Amino acid sequence: MRFNFLIILTVLFFSRCTVAQDCPQGINLLPMYGKVKKCSAQLESDQRFLKTCDENYANRKVAAKDMVKKGWKYYYQQKPDTAMMRFNQAWLLDSLNADVYWGFANLVGSQGKLKESLPLFSRSLQLDPYNATIWESASNSYGQLFAQTRDVKYLHTTVEYLKKAIQLKPNNARAYSQLTAAYCYFTQKDSARKYLQMTDRVDKNVVHPDVRKMLQQ
Repeated sequence: MRFNFLIILTVLFFSRCTVAQDCPQGINLLPMYGKVKKCSAQLESDQRFLKTCDENYANRKVAAKDMVKKGWKYYYQQKPDTAMMRFNQAWLLDSLNADVYWGFANLVGSQGKLKESLPLFSRSLQLDPYNATIWESASNSYGQLFAQTRDVKYLHTTVEYLKKAIQLKPNNARAYSQLTAAYCYFTQKDSARKYLQMTDRVDKNVVHPDVRKMLQQ
C-alpha cells in the first residue's frame, strides 16, 4: 500500500509539472498576452473573467473602457505590471479599443523597447486617427529613437506626427514646443523659430530655456 501511495504521489507531482509547463508563464505582462497559445486553465480563467464582466457591465465595450481607465491609473502610479494586466483584460474584452494599444505602446516604450512600441501606436492610430494625444505620444517614441540612432527618418516622422497632433488640437502648447525642439536638429532654424513664435502665442512657459536661448542667438 505504501508503494502504491508513493506511485500516486509521483504521478500527481509530474502531472502538475506537466500542466505548469504547458501553460505559458508571465504572458499577462506582455501586450495581448504575448499572442501565445494559452493553456486550458488560462482559457477557463478568461471565460470566468468575461462572464463576471457580462454580469456587471452593460456590455463588453463598456467593461473594456473601465479596464482601460484602471490601466491608466496604475500607469501613472508607476505600477507598470498591474497596468499591463488591466490593459490586457481590456483587450480581451474589446480588441478594437484604440486606447488599449495606446496603453500597450506607452508601457512598452517606457521599458526602453521603442521600436516595439511603434506598431502598437500605429494600430491605435488606425483605430482612432483623430486623437491628437495619441499622435503626440507616438511622436515621443520616434523622437527618442532619433536621439538614440541619429537616423533622420525618425526625426521626420516626429515632425509629421506633431504636426498632425497640432492640426487636430490647435491650442496644444506642448506639441508646439516639441515641434520647436524637433526643428532645432535641422540645419536651417527658420521653422524652429517659426514654431517658437507660435508656441509663445499659446503659452510662453512651455519651451525649454535652452531651446529658446539657442534660437535667439
